[in-house]
Amino acid sequence: MYSYIGKRLLVAIPTLLIISIFVFSLQKLLPGDPVLAMAGEERDPQVLELLREKYRLNDPVIYQYGYWLQGVARGDLGVSLRTNQPVLTLVAEKLPVTIQLAVMSMIFAFAIGIPMGILAAVKKNTFIDFLANIVALCGLSVPNFWLGIMLILLVSVKLHWLPASGYQPFFEDPWRSIQTMLMPSFVLGNALAATLMRHTRSSMLSVLSADYIRTARAKGLPETAVVLQHSFRNAILPVVTVSALLFGELLAGAVLTEQIFTIPGFGKLIVDAVFNRDYAVVQGVVLCTAVGFIAMNLIADILYVLLNPRMRAAL
Repeated sequence: MYSYIGKRLLVAIPTLLIISIFVFSLQKLLPGDPVLAMAGEERDPQVLELLREKYRLNDPVIYQYGYWLQGVARGDLGVSLRTNQPVLTLVAEKLPVTIQLAVMSMIFAFAIGIPMGILAAVKKNTFIDFLANIVALCGLSVPNFWLGIMLILLVSVKLHWLPASGYQPFFEDPWRSIQTMLMPSFVLGNALAATLMRHTRSSMLSVLSADYIRTARAKGLPETAVVLQHSFRNAILPVVTVSALLFGELLAGAVLTEQIFTIPGFGKLIVDAVFNRDYAVVQGVVLCTAVGFIAMNLIADILYVLLNPRMRAAL
C-alpha cells in the first residue's frame, strides 16, 4: 500500500513541474504591464525601471521562471505586486473559505445526487426514474448565477431566513458561518448533484444486472440489503473518481457564485489578481489549485484500493 502511494507521488512531481511551466508561460500572455498598474497615475520612468528591477521583470523569461521555481521549492510563492503581501499569506487567508464552501457543496451534492441515482436505477423506466432524470437535467441546465439570485430574492429578501451575502469565519461564529454558506453551497451542490446522479444511476444499472445480484435475490435477501450492501458498494467506485474531480473543481474557486454572494474565496482572489495584472497571485493560486487536484486524485486512488478487494489483493 505504501509503495503504491509512493509511486503515485512520484508521478505527481513531474505533473506539477509541467503545470508550473504552463502557468508561468500562459500568464505572460496576459495583456497589460503590471508595473504600470502598480505605478498608478504618476508613471515616473525611474520608478518604473526600479520596479522592473525589483521584481526581475527585465530578466529573460527563463530566468524569471527559475527564480520563481526556486522560491516555490522553499515555500515562497512570491509577493503580490498590488498589495505587497506574501502570496502564501493571501492563499492561507482564502483557502479555509474555499474549503468550507467546497465541503458544504459536496454534502448537498451527495445528499441529493446519490439517493436520486440509486432510486432511478432501482425504479428504472418508471415515473421515479423519469422524475430523477428531469431534476438532473434541470440541475445541469440552470445557470448558477441565476439560481443564486433567485434564492437571494426568495430566501433573503422575501422570507428573511438567511443572510443574502457576506462571510463569517467558521471558528469565530460557527452557526453564523453555516448560515452565510448555506445558499451558495446549495447552488453549487445542486449542479454537482446532477452529475453524481447520472453517474450513480449508470453504475448501479450495470451492477444490478450482474449474476451475483440475481443470486443474492434468489437467496431471499431483503431488497434493501441487495441494493445497499451488494449493489451500491460495487457501484461506488466510479462515483468516487467523479467526486474527487468535482471537489477539485470546487477548490479551484466558483467565480460567479463567490461574486454573487460576496464570498472572499479563491474565485474572487484570482479574478481580482487577473484584473490587477498581479502575476504572482495568479501563479500562486493556480499552482495551489493544481496541487489540490492532484491531492484529490491521490485520495481517489487510495479509496479505490480500500473499497476494491481485488485491488488490495493485487497490491
